[in-house]
Amino acid sequence: MLLTLSDERSGTALLFNSYEFIFGFLPLTVIIFFGLVRFRLLKLATYWLTISSLIFYGYWNPAYVPLLITSIIGNFFFGSYLSTAKPGTRSSQVMLWLGITFNLAILGYYKYAGFLIDSFNHVFQTTFPIPEIILPLGISFYSFTQIAYLVDAYHSSSRNNYDLLTYTLFVVFFPQLIAGPILRHDELIPEFKKLKNFIFSNRNIAYGLTLFILGLAKKVLLADPLSPWVAEVFTHANEVTLVEAWFGAIAYTLQLYFDFSGYSDMAIGLGLIFNIHLPINFNSPYKATSIIDFWHRWHITLSNFLRDYLYIPLGGNRKGSLRRYLNLMITMLLGGLWHGAGWTYILWGSLHGCFLAINHGWRKLGCQMPNAIAWLMTFMAVVFSWVFFRSSNWVDAVAISKAMLGLSSITLPAGMKAIVPWLSQWRVEFAELSHLPSNYQQAFAQLAVLLGGVMVLPNTQQIMQRFQPSWQWAIALSSVTVLCLISLNRVSEFLYFQF
Repeated sequence: MLLTLSDERSGTALLFNSYEFIFGFLPLTVIIFFGLVRFRLLKLATYWLTISSLIFYGYWNPAYVPLLITSIIGNFFFGSYLSTAKPGTRSSQVMLWLGITFNLAILGYYKYAGFLIDSFNHVFQTTFPIPEIILPLGISFYSFTQIAYLVDAYHSSSRNNYDLLTYTLFVVFFPQLIAGPILRHDELIPEFKKLKNFIFSNRNIAYGLTLFILGLAKKVLLADPLSPWVAEVFTHANEVTLVEAWFGAIAYTLQLYFDFSGYSDMAIGLGLIFNIHLPINFNSPYKATSIIDFWHRWHITLSNFLRDYLYIPLGGNRKGSLRRYLNLMITMLLGGLWHGAGWTYILWGSLHGCFLAINHGWRKLGCQMPNAIAWLMTFMAVVFSWVFFRSSNWVDAVAISKAMLGLSSITLPAGMKAIVPWLSQWRVEFAELSHLPSNYQQAFAQLAVLLGGVMVLPNTQQIMQRFQPSWQWAIALSSVTVLCLISLNRVSEFLYFQF
């Protein structure tokens, strides 16, 4: 049995969607920060924001705060050297690779040690013990953030001699610490140094709280109710039929979107409260009409990281078509592995590598198809690939995939026999589907409404372009907030916390 991570926790993370965060941590942090600013204690305010971010992280498991601090100090040392060294020298190259190795060693042990040992045991029939390792929250995000900083410092794009306090706040700033967005030092650190960003801004508070509420609504009112439906299908992978498999896959497609985009909206909103502008991470990805377009819209900061720090250094598209396709495969395979220590993530990344290679080849041929067909093919490819992303193991992923392709039995709900009885001639069976909700007609209608909303309605950024503080907005947002607070009746971690 593969045991790469322990599911045990020393405590519950201080979730954005928790009463402790909303009524305790956030108002206390904001009040003290701007209180110190009011008395022009800007340095002390920066210390407070840094310390509160570390408290936010340590609330889950204080034992991993020293690991985070060790990572920060180590990268600060490597970055300081690279920022002052002459680019391209042997000493700077050695320091860059030492810094990257330092990050990958930490990430590799905590995230991949169990997976590698289990895979080795399986291949070579050995019995090395598999360690139980609790995955530190946000380790993938803060590792990639700091690797990017080291590479930029080496290429001399970073000639700023950051002090340790500023650099630490760059890494641990609590809105983005756990699940991104993945930040660039030259995007965030300059904002920490702008004096105007220490001024209490009614406008930014209003915009920030609005974004936070919209993101909270996505998580609590839209993503979380889909979770039981998704779990029912994916925990019975070997039993589901074609209809159940597609129902579960589409439900997860929507759950993941509302969950992660909701977190990203909340992070951007929290940043704005402190006058910090975090980058947009989502731009209606399910409206994409190609896989290339999808990756320009989905988890944008990760896409940019993989492009700038992996795909382009590998050669990008500069060494011919064959090399481009190989680089795409390597990039997406490693992108899949970044998400999790398991073969399902590798298969998911490989699928997207293949999709991107096909997409680039299609573009090279100069072929076009109607937008509706292009969207449908793209969306179906994305839904199909999410099955591998969500499944506990590749056996379950294959089982659900087979059901989606109709390679298992094709069974429709019994109630449909009176509507389409002629399908029985095509070996279609009718029976009660135990892995659909009891009121499956209503459930399908809800999925259709949610999918239609994702496809037609404006996204959060577009909504915020129309936002103007008013009584109408205040009443609407207050109503949504009340609904969210009433719904906070159980701990529900964000899906990307596991990465």
